[in-house]
Amino acid sequence: MFSNRKYRLVTLIGAALVSLVTILTPVTEGSAATPNTITYAEIPGASPNYIFPFAGCQYDTANNIAQFQRLMYRPLYWFGLGSSAGEVPALSLATQPVFNRVDTALRLTIKGWKFANGEVVGPLAVMFFLNMYRADPTSFCGFSQGFGIPDQLRAAKAVGNSVIMAFAKPVNPTWFLDNFLSQITPMTSTWDRVSVTQPGRCATGVYGASTTIAACKNVEAYLDSFAAKTATFTNAMWQGGVDGPWRLKSLDAVGNATFQPNTAYSGPQKAQVAFLKEVPFNSTDQEVSALASGSIDIGYIDPTALGPRNPIGGAMGANAASLTSNYTASMGSLWQFNEAILNFNSSNTKAAALAQLYIRQALQLSINQTAILTSVANGYGYTTSSPLPPTTPSTMSRPMADPYPFSLVRAKALLTSHGWAETAGVMICVDPGSNTNQCGAGIIAGYALNFAMVWPGVSAQLNAEYQQEIANWAQIGIVVTKSLDTPGNIVNDCSSASPYQICGLSNGWNYGGNYFASGEQLFMTSGSANLGSYSDVHMDALINQSISRPVALTNYASYAARILPVIFEPQIARITEVHNTLKSSVGPVSSPLQTFTPEYLHF
Repeated sequence: MFSNRKYRLVTLIGAALVSLVTILTPVTEGSAATPNTITYAEIPGASPNYIFPFAGCQYDTANNIAQFQRLMYRPLYWFGLGSSAGEVPALSLATQPVFNRVDTALRLTIKGWKFANGEVVGPLAVMFFLNMYRADPTSFCGFSQGFGIPDQLRAAKAVGNSVIMAFAKPVNPTWFLDNFLSQITPMTSTWDRVSVTQPGRCATGVYGASTTIAACKNVEAYLDSFAAKTATFTNAMWQGGVDGPWRLKSLDAVGNATFQPNTAYSGPQKAQVAFLKEVPFNSTDQEVSALASGSIDIGYIDPTALGPRNPIGGAMGANAASLTSNYTASMGSLWQFNEAILNFNSSNTKAAALAQLYIRQALQLSINQTAILTSVANGYGYTTSSPLPPTTPSTMSRPMADPYPFSLVRAKALLTSHGWAETAGVMICVDPGSNTNQCGAGIIAGYALNFAMVWPGVSAQLNAEYQQEIANWAQIGIVVTKSLDTPGNIVNDCSSASPYQICGLSNGWNYGGNYFASGEQLFMTSGSANLGSYSDVHMDALINQSISRPVALTNYASYAARILPVIFEPQIARITEVHNTLKSSVGPVSSPLQTFTPEYLHF
């Protein structure tokens, strides 16, 4: 089953941050002047609407997961704190997993923290999630068909205060921890039921047994029947299963969510204020107005509200004049890379052209990422040239030079040296054939080098970015016509026999939840998010190597940078405004993973 979770997450965030459509009426219950209450801006137009931490793709968004569920329900292994995207062992519910000598099995030991209802967070809480995942994998948006949990998990069982897992073949321990163990959310036994009075017996079943699968599907159906009913979110059942530092006190019809400290939280960092209030807004403009009036403590602004950052990578410019006296701006690089998807499907009318590496190179060489970031984002962002996040640590991959820095001269020369000549502004194949100096397989004489491109029509900033690219492509004789679509449709527009050859995204692919940036979902032939039907046996081999044994991602990432399975796009930064009265022991609030840890904040 195709899973578009990461595209959906980032696309919806991008759309929400620029939405001007009136959806909600903002209600600021708290304010920056209330010293025992932190107020935080929700993504405009996106309030919490799903509470069960076994979410399908339609609910797997930042407003439901990072900024809501994970305040209450903590994953087995926690990633992201302050400006770091790495694992935080102290905040994890289990000790580090111990793998056997050949990496075909592991044992993890549960720390024994408590749910709010007094129950110990133990091995059966982990088995509850694993059994449900095995019973209905496609209902969880973290599912990656063929990989990790549950597809590579041959057996799992609770033994004492530990969980033992066995795999069908060796795995890279880092990959397995970062991308699969990190997705497990232990669940209280009080959720293991099929009615108010009848137990479900999902948590205690044998992993993979038909009786367990049947039991878990019934439990899932029961819980899911009211997981989207916001009026139930504060009831004893949902709040009794809280094991994080916050409990939900109230949630109103327009999205005002008020949290209070979970006094039963066993972790090392307790909440330091009496209340946390997440406040809904209609639009980014309304949120910025709330910041200007000082009525919220934390919010987001467009990079163009700041003074220019020059050069890119240099110091931040002056904060917005209306915010300077009360707020400090901090910049975060999201744990993602930005891309435009290419449609390689053989039924696509221009697949033969996209199959030629030199044509993809010409497309990439024509993108002036520095100029785009300067003109549309005031310099706040990062150029990208590989599928690794801009801030990837050297332990994951060695630094790599951009193989295709901007050059229209080099781009056009690639085309003319391969049998193309410009006629009336478009390159036409005049030397068909498969030799190294000819147009390439499947390209006949008279073939015109033109493509159809689609992107979300939600942002003047996004429109300006892609219009610049189209203008540059025109200078080398590649004519690209544009179309606009809704954010929810974009992830499907370059699949199958779609009429589009290039699909631009709001902000690319996010590795939140799959923190090890190994690319199996994106670029393997069988990848669950390989929207453009890209297929390369060498790429498959490099990815398999990185997920089956402990190796760095340098070889895979450098190959992807050279071979261009997608077009790499500039990455715009995320700017957070934090009220000057707020203090934190973990530095900037902007998290690469969009995780939110307000328990570290105080006045």
